[in-house]
Amino acid sequence: MANLNRLKVVLVEKGKTGKWLAEELGKSNCTVSKWCSNSIQPDLNTLDKIAKLLDVNVKCLLNDTEKG
Repeated sequence: MANLNRLKVVLVEKGKTGKWLAEELGKSNCTVSKWCSNSIQPDLNTLDKIAKLLDVNVKCLLNDTEKG
């Protein structure tokens, strides 16, 4: 499975934890962990909320698939 998001990297860059994000979104730690490991993906509304919480553009949370 392709890595579709950079959530784990951005959390580290912002000095935040998955636990913090889970609490802010009202989600379980397990759900956020699955997002970070790319085993599941957040829906677009949640992705927008994550971007706002981390003060980044949504595009920053997505991997660039057009490398080259």
